[in-house]
Amino acid sequence: MNAIILAAGEGKRLRSLTKNKPKCMIKLFGKSLLEWQIQNFLACKISDISIVTGYLGYKIKFSNINYFENSRYNLTNMVETLFCAKEKLMSSTIVSYGDIIYEKKVLKKLINATDELSVTVDLNWKKYWKMRFKDPLEDAESLMIDSEGYIKDIGQKTKKIKEIQGQYIGLMKFQNSGIEFLKDFYKKAKAKSKKGVNLLNPSIPFEQSYMTDLLQALIKEGCKIKAVPIKNGWLELDSFNDYQLYQDKYNTNTISQFIKLDK
Repeated sequence: MNAIILAAGEGKRLRSLTKNKPKCMIKLFGKSLLEWQIQNFLACKISDISIVTGYLGYKIKFSNINYFENSRYNLTNMVETLFCAKEKLMSSTIVSYGDIIYEKKVLKKLINATDELSVTVDLNWKKYWKMRFKDPLEDAESLMIDSEGYIKDIGQKTKKIKEIQGQYIGLMKFQNSGIEFLKDFYKKAKAKSKKGVNLLNPSIPFEQSYMTDLLQALIKEGCKIKAVPIKNGWLELDSFNDYQLYQDKYNTNTISQFIKLDK
């Protein structure tokens, strides 16, 4: 099993912190986001780790790590960032956003998932979103799970709480035939995009497609994606408000409501 961390983003909503460093190198509770992730991967015996860099990528320096660059990071999104490291999509690959941290047990649960495509989903999302947003529905996206635990809808804007059974956290696993399905579908979608058709999301250019666009398109293509349920145990660093909230909770010893940190 190997891991790919998608760490090309600028972090524009964190500009005071990302003026001179990539978003993934912001320190939270004494370690950078990437340090927290690498620590967890190594603790779970995953040593083949790749990082896809972009904005100020030369400032990301860890030993024994594979590096790939998305030189067009300012014009593209997560899907294109992932496929900058397509050679590392191998027999069983964990893919993680670079702006999240999570408990080791969250990672272990995903590692132990047996389906070809698995996506970590926070069922306790409302508690976390209510801390971060006045109206959670302003930011939350749809996520519906069928009776067998497979995702049937993901990543759509919604104003209906009943269409949100959990939230996607940016952590997933592709393995075995799921890897080949993913590569083949991407190749097909990329070819279609050259004719002006974006199979992932018709309302935006192909290169700006979100990962949830890709997942939803795979579902429409007949791919089964298993939801791996968790209840909190992770944090996303998306804005300066997030940063202040987390530091305040850490300083008042209340961060454990959302994540239990392994030092």
